[in-house]
Amino acid sequence: MSVDVVTFGCRLNAFESELIAKHAEAAGADDTIVINSCAVTNEAVAQARQSIRKLKRERPAARIVVTGCAAQTQAGMFAAMPEVDRVIGNDDKLRPDAWRATTRALAVPRFGIDASEKVAVSDIMAVMEMAPHLVDGFQRGLPRVFVQVQNGCDHRCTFCIIPFGRGNSRSVPMGAVVDQVRALADRGHAEIVLTGVDLTSYGAGLPGTPKLGRLVKQILRHVPELRRLRISSIDSIEADADLLDALADDARLMPHLHLSLQAGDDLILKRMKRRHARADAIAFCAQVRRLRPDITLGADLIAGFPTETEEMFARSLDLVEECGLTFLHVFPYSPRPGTPAARMPQVDGAVIRDRARRLRAAGEAALRRRLEQEIGCQREVLIESETQGRTEHYLPVATTTALPGTVQRLTITGHHGARLLVQNSVMPGLDPGIHAVPKN
Repeated sequence: MSVDVVTFGCRLNAFESELIAKHAEAAGADDTIVINSCAVTNEAVAQARQSIRKLKRERPAARIVVTGCAAQTQAGMFAAMPEVDRVIGNDDKLRPDAWRATTRALAVPRFGIDASEKVAVSDIMAVMEMAPHLVDGFQRGLPRVFVQVQNGCDHRCTFCIIPFGRGNSRSVPMGAVVDQVRALADRGHAEIVLTGVDLTSYGAGLPGTPKLGRLVKQILRHVPELRRLRISSIDSIEADADLLDALADDARLMPHLHLSLQAGDDLILKRMKRRHARADAIAFCAQVRRLRPDITLGADLIAGFPTETEEMFARSLDLVEECGLTFLHVFPYSPRPGTPAARMPQVDGAVIRDRARRLRAAGEAALRRRLEQEIGCQREVLIESETQGRTEHYLPVATTTALPGTVQRLTITGHHGARLLVQNSVMPGLDPGIHAVPKN
């Protein structure tokens, strides 16, 4: 390929990297490496910088373009790196005309160019609409594909830089989303994941202000051939009645939610400027478990937020059991320049690392307990590759099948601490196209 994209950060970035490759190649970019960066933590930014230096040593003739959230928020820093030839913004990276301009700029001799001339970053806050993005071709053959339905965030959590990298919340119209999902289902993709930056804010700027739940119901109603629908990370306080109804009533909506909880102490949540309390999180998890008793829950949690005491941290640790969490995505707190939390009294770095370790250990133990509970169950496993699949609950399964892209009902026989083990054959009489999940 003439264009290689190196992706950091979230699933949304991974989806957008495919669009970047498509547009850059169509624009005629030659021997170009694109760094699609993440700004969530200082470590993510540092990893992008290290990767840039390493890639330039390995491929000195290649042009290096940096984009993504860190490029949007820290364009000057990347432009000052001698290895970098161009920095483009988060909105620009998805526009074909921006890549045509980038290709023209890269064709000009770069010796002695001023760092400011490398920057092509527009005002992300001025972006108010979102066009649907569907990559024709790259997703063919993949069992699980993503559909971006929302971008940006209108909230201002005190620790988060992402709104300044992604802009304000904006959504793809429902009809366009349904059309995308139908096209992907017609290609035979077994599972589709709805993704966005602040997914539960979906629809706020659209006519009639539809909620995420309505979008989900429209997809399930109008795309009956869709086997499995999954939604990525949500803010539980914004989950609407239609979303909960769909979770309870339609087996094709997978019994797995990942929640943006961040902390379990009310004072820390207030200082984070979150919109839920500890009791809200616990009540929501209990509610969805009543609606879908077999549901698997995950959560984002931050360790060592400024002013967090050991007692406050213990309340976050207790959430793993009180909310019945299985998957934890743990972030050691990292001060982001320009955010209010960066000006608060900081927790010692060694304490942050220790708390993150303890949270991860609690998450690993919770996952092992859930894997143990699966032994003897029959689960419908989406075969992702010849060695791994995922159950409806997103639990990883070790397989030796050669049928990627199919959904197979398999019996769970054990686990090895990280993945489930199964009988590696399709059960007699099962049509691989069968996909209904028995309701508990």
